[in-house]
This record gives sequence, C-alpha cells and structure tokens, in this order.
Amino acid sequence: MASGWGSVFDTYGLKTVTQTDKDKKAYLPNEEQRAALAAAGFRPGTADDQNFIDIEVLGEERPPLQTSYYSSLRQGSGRDPEPRMGRGLIGWAKVGDEIVMGNVGKRVFVARTARITPKDALAVFEKRVTQAFKPRARLLQLLGDQLIGSSKLAVFELVKNAYDADASKVSITLGGLQTSDPWITVEDDGVGMSLDTIQNVWLVPGDDHREKDRKQDRRSRKYHRLPLGEKGVGRFAVHKLGGRVRLTTRAANHRECQVSIDWQELMSNRFLEDAPVTVIEREPKIFKGERTGTRIRIDDLSQKEWSRAEVRDLYRQVTSISSPFSARSDNFTIDFQVPDFQKWISELPDASELLERAPWRFRFRFDGDQLKYNYDFRGVPGIRIEPRKASQGEKLQIVADREPDDLDAATTPKAKRSTSVIADESTIDGIGQVNGTLYVFDRDREIMSRYAQSRLIERFLDQNGGIRVYRDEIRIYNYGEPGDDWLGLDLRRVNSPSRNLSRNIVIGVIDLKLNESDGLREKTNREGFVENGPYRRLRQIVLGAISVFETERRIDKQKIRQLTGKAPSTDREVAGPIGDVRRVARSKGFLNEIDPSLMRVEQEFKQLREDFLRAGISQVGLAVVFHEVERGIGALATALADGVTLPDLKTQVGQLQAVLETSTQLLRKGDKKSYSLKQLLRRARDITLVRFRVHKVQLVCPALEDQAEDATAVFAFGLALGAATNIIDNAIHWLKVSIPADGPPRSRRIFMDIATDEAGRPVLVFADNGPGFRDPPEQLVEPFFSRRPDGMGLGLYYANLAMNLNDGELLFPSGDDYEVPEEFTGAVVAMAFKGES
Repeated sequence: MASGWGSVFDTYGLKTVTQTDKDKKAYLPNEEQRAALAAAGFRPGTADDQNFIDIEVLGEERPPLQTSYYSSLRQGSGRDPEPRMGRGLIGWAKVGDEIVMGNVGKRVFVARTARITPKDALAVFEKRVTQAFKPRARLLQLLGDQLIGSSKLAVFELVKNAYDADASKVSITLGGLQTSDPWITVEDDGVGMSLDTIQNVWLVPGDDHREKDRKQDRRSRKYHRLPLGEKGVGRFAVHKLGGRVRLTTRAANHRECQVSIDWQELMSNRFLEDAPVTVIEREPKIFKGERTGTRIRIDDLSQKEWSRAEVRDLYRQVTSISSPFSARSDNFTIDFQVPDFQKWISELPDASELLERAPWRFRFRFDGDQLKYNYDFRGVPGIRIEPRKASQGEKLQIVADREPDDLDAATTPKAKRSTSVIADESTIDGIGQVNGTLYVFDRDREIMSRYAQSRLIERFLDQNGGIRVYRDEIRIYNYGEPGDDWLGLDLRRVNSPSRNLSRNIVIGVIDLKLNESDGLREKTNREGFVENGPYRRLRQIVLGAISVFETERRIDKQKIRQLTGKAPSTDREVAGPIGDVRRVARSKGFLNEIDPSLMRVEQEFKQLREDFLRAGISQVGLAVVFHEVERGIGALATALADGVTLPDLKTQVGQLQAVLETSTQLLRKGDKKSYSLKQLLRRARDITLVRFRVHKVQLVCPALEDQAEDATAVFAFGLALGAATNIIDNAIHWLKVSIPADGPPRSRRIFMDIATDEAGRPVLVFADNGPGFRDPPEQLVEPFFSRRPDGMGLGLYYANLAMNLNDGELLFPSGDDYEVPEEFTGAVVAMAFKGES
C-alpha cells in the first residue's frame, strides 16, 4: 500500500480494483473512501435517484469522471443496501489498479497510485512562484502623504534635508497666495546632487546611506555635521504639499540636473517599475558659476487657501528648526518669504526680546555625574524684590520608575531591588550629556499686568509655550508643540499647583548631541522619539532638573506672593491613591477584608475636609492631612508588596485610619496628656522598620536600649508620632541621595535618642550621615518647599505645625548641642517638648 496520501487529502482511502467490480460494472468504495465522499458532502442516493459526482483525476490529462453514487438494493438477498459508484469511474479503472480516492474540501479526487506519487499529487495543489516584491506606485503616496503628519512637517523635512546637504542657508518662499494656484519653493546652498546621486540615492526609497554615515561618524565636509535623516523616506514629504514637483540641483564639478514629477500621473501606473522618472542633465540655468545646491518647487498645492494665521504658523514651525539659543559656528539660517504678504510675518514679535522679560532663567547640564545649573531670578517690574542668582553642582535626583516603599508600589509589581533616586552614568546611556535652558514667566494677573504689552506676552506663551528638544541644535518635532505635553507638566501642575510648572509659562529647550544619543530613535512618522528605555530616562533627567528650578523659584515666588498679598493654596483627593491600593489588594485576595476600612478612610477624609472649610482653616492645613494620609497609604502599599499577612495588613489599615483621627487635632489644641518619649520613639521605629530594611539603613537608637533612661512630656501622641515619622522619612530619602545602595554595609545610618536641652525640656533628637540641610530653618518649614523632585513640601511643615500645637518647638541644631556621635555629619533635627508642669 502506498503511503503519504494524508499530506495530500483531508480524508482518503486506498483499494485495488477487482474483476468483480468490472463484471458488475459497479465500483464498491471501501469504508475510508466512503468517509472521504461524506467529508466532501456526498451521500449515496437510491438506484432510481442516483447522485452524480464529478471526480477529478490526478496524474492524467483528462476531464473529470462524472460518476453516479447510489445504494444498490440487492433484492432477494436479504442483505443491506450497498454503496456503489457507476460506469463513469469503473469504466476508467482497470483490474488490478490500486486507486486512491480522497477529498480536499468539497472536491473529490482519484488517482492510480502506480501513475502518481503523493509528492507529485501535492505539487498539483501547490503552485510555487519565486518573485520579488513589486511595490505599487501608490507606495510613494503612502510614504509622503500619509506618513508625514502635516504640511508644516513636510516643509520641516525638506529643511532638514538641506541641513544634511551641508547648506548654510535655506530660502522658503510661499507664493501665489490668494490666487487659484499657490506654490512653494525650498532652495538651499548645500552640496547638491549629481546625476549618479539622483539615480542611486534620491530615486531609491529607503536608501540607508545617511544612517550608515551617522553610525560610522562620517561627517559632512564643510560643516562637519552628522546627518539627521536615516530612513530614506523624508524626500517624499513633498507629496504632502502638492501634486507637481520640480527638483533642480547641482553638485560641484557636475552639470545641473532637473527632475519633474506629476504625482497624479505617476500614481496612474500600477507598479513603480512602470512609472519611470525622467532626469535631465543640462548646462546650469539656476546654479550658475560655482554655485551648488538644490531647489524644489511644489505646485498644485494640497492647501489652496492660506490665512494670515496659517502662514504665521508655518513660519514659526520652519524657523524653529534651529535652536533659539544656538551658538553654532556653521550659521544654518532660514529665510522665509511671502511675496505681497511679507507684512504678515514681519509684524511678529521678536522672540528674543520677549524672552528677556521672563522673570526667571535657568540653565543646566547633566553629564552623568553632576547636575550643574545657573538659576537667575531677574525681578518683576514695579515690585521691590531683589534679583537673585544661584549656581550649584550636585547629584541629580530623579523620580524612579518604581519605588518599593512609595505609592508606585500599589500600581506596579514590587521592584526586585531598591530603585536609585540618583541619576548616574547608566542613566545617560544612549542619551549622552543633556543641556537645557528655561525661560519662565508668572501669569498671575497682578504680575503680568506690570509688563508692557502683557497681552502680547501671553499670546506668545500660548503659541510657543512648552519644552522643545534639539539634537545638534536641530529640532526634533513635535516636542513643545501646542497639544504636546511629553513631560506631563500640566498633570504635575494639577497635582501640585503652587509649586510645579505648566507648559504655558515656560519656553524651554533641551539640547542633545546626535553622536551620543543613538539610543533615542525617531519615529518613522517624524513625531518624536520611540518611547523606549533611553526616552523614559531622558524624561527622568529633564524632570529632575526642572524640579531643582521649581525649588529655587519657590523661594522667590514666596517673596512675590507676600508683597502682592497672595498665598498659595492646594486641594487634593485620596480616591486615586486608595484606588491603587485596592487594585493590588484585589490581586492578592485581600480586598474584601480591607475594603470596608478603605471606604471609611475616604468618607472620613471627605468629612474632615468639610470640617476644615467650615472652621475656616486654610487649604494648606488640608494639604497637610492629605500628605499624612498619602504616607499612610504608601506604608500600606509597601506592606502589600512585601507579602504581608492578613492580621498585619489589618493593623496597617488601622494605622491609616488613626492618621485621620489624629489629624482632627489640627482643629483643636486640646486632647494632650503625659506620654513616654521611649514609647513614642518605639512606635516611630516600628512604623518605619520596613523602610529601614528595604533601603539598608542602620538605626542607632541608644534610647531604646534596656538600661536607657526614659522621659515624659505632655503632647498629643498622634501629632508627635506624625512629626517623628516625617523627620525619619526625610532622612531616609537624603541617605538614598548621598550614599549608593551598593555601598559598604551599614553606610546609611540614622541616629535617634532622647536628650534634655538647656532649658530642661525633654527632646527627641534625629540625625543622619547624609548631605545635611542647605536652606535656612525658616525656609525648611515653609509649606510646599521641597528639594525632592516628587516632594509635596509638607513633611517638615507638618512636623513644625505638630510641635507648635503641642506647645513645643521643631529645632535644627548642630550635633554638638545634643552630643550626637561624630559620624552623623548630616542633618540634625530636634523635637523639643514642653515637659510636664
């Protein structure tokens, strides 16, 4: 029996034709063959009502066998009817033939196994053709019209091509406005193209010669530029602009070449190979003498009508290709002409003049080691406040993607290790050195009214506000465009309105080096970088630098608000952070047990907010409560991430409720009694034990040793506990900033003890071996002041407020004042209590 037919047919059977089959002139299919017929949808009819099947023969050149298929009654035999096939098949078959019968879907086939093998039969069904891709002519339309997002971006691409051509000047002319046939020309004085370059590069979509030049650091001859282009499709941006294109170009020591393309005519061809483009080589008519360069004229524009606003928008777009703060030596300039309507753009304000009116300027550089910055507050007209400058070199703090003990732990899997809060060499891998310049305004009505042409400044900010990105001082579109908030500034502003920047008050530029930032890959549609690891780290670096500026600005902004009689305010909701905890609790099967308590926390916070408003307490007080609740939620998130047991989890939730209960003491100064300071320290230690372990912090606490003396004082326990845990939280963060996690064991250290001051008051002393404070005490306890990139600026404010409500003081002494061991050279904070009367 032949084998291999299973690879040919869905169902099949093999049978040898007998003399009986021939004598009865009826072929009896076996059980497997009948199954194949059934699979194709055929059942035997009756002798009087026969079904006919067209059976195709494999391996022989002949028409199908039209064969009846019926059940023979075999009258008088007493046996069941027998399926048979008629003369169409048995007339073809010969005695001794082994025939295979099978189906492929609804088709039935038969073959003599001696005449054809399964492999040959399979070849009948599989037609193999070797052929290269044949791109349709409309592919160029897709590359140009649909890949390039807008007409402005299309012109932008042509200007970038001129830059890659080593041009020093690009002239753009938008002519024929308010006629039926407007046009655009883009002309540069670059190296131009020879006939060979047009044939083998310009007319080859996807040519990668520029990408190779960039990777091998092959720079242009005159200005030593690395090419911006890499995908070989930017030249088809012209299709986005119009239906007819005429390119004229000339390279040094070559004749001039001209190419004309009518896109509609080109698209009328089915395949690109059927749409040849004619290139004319001639004596120079445009680039005469020693001149080289390229001119592209686009007619039959897609956009026929151009308003004054649209022309201005295009002008702003294409002229933004070079960094406004460029100090480049190659003098890449853009000239924009609008014949008969030049006034439309000549009336635009001088951007450099408007930027000089910005109250704040901030420049920074991060090289993988230190953030070096220059902060310049230049004052506000009519407000008697001194200008202030600050320069510093420091470690760059960043908001980590995943922090194991912060709220992020509720929304992401637990980190395998403590994530660094400091940017280093690994952070700039694939990015290189990052430079930035920010001009920042204050759009408060009273401040803005003090500037001449204030409405002009506001319109300028509305149209240009945001932070753009440049590589080799050439812009990466579309960062900084209206509607683009790649840094999430507006969301940050909503979360902390008194501290953070929004896009409509800042004009900023981030500068990168093309040869260092190979990890940042531009999207094919030319609208930003692929959002990969280097891109996310670039955001971290920029946001970290912006946070430094926001902290410095806060100092001067506070002075302005004091002089103008306006104080910052804020309001927050707990629904978001608690929702994060719910998601993780649900995934771990704990939600049913803790959700009633979480609902009570939400309700109690809402009630507390209403009580605050009725009592006339400022929203700063409410923000303090939110800060404490948020910290409690963070502790709960940590417990969940660490695989806490259900009883311990309920304890954590109870502590979260206790935060709200003690926060009501901000509404009253009573409810104070005598407590042990040892007990207070022990509770503070226990609450933060998880954090000490996660961040490898060694705690030195002589007061909790067995033989240590205790002290008592009168205070509200919950408020004092909140003050202590905020101080510890601050210390842990700055230890993470100053001492690497992979440093020597026990290198991060915190000291806590009980002491007595000169007035005989009991004092809790906290110290660390971190970087210490760099701001005066009065600044440290200001609400919303923080040098942490993700800080609300309420931790030490809360601690100070809690001590005031407890008739005590929050102090920032030296270590010598309380016999702090010499190794604790960082911050020292003391909670001085009133003592028992």
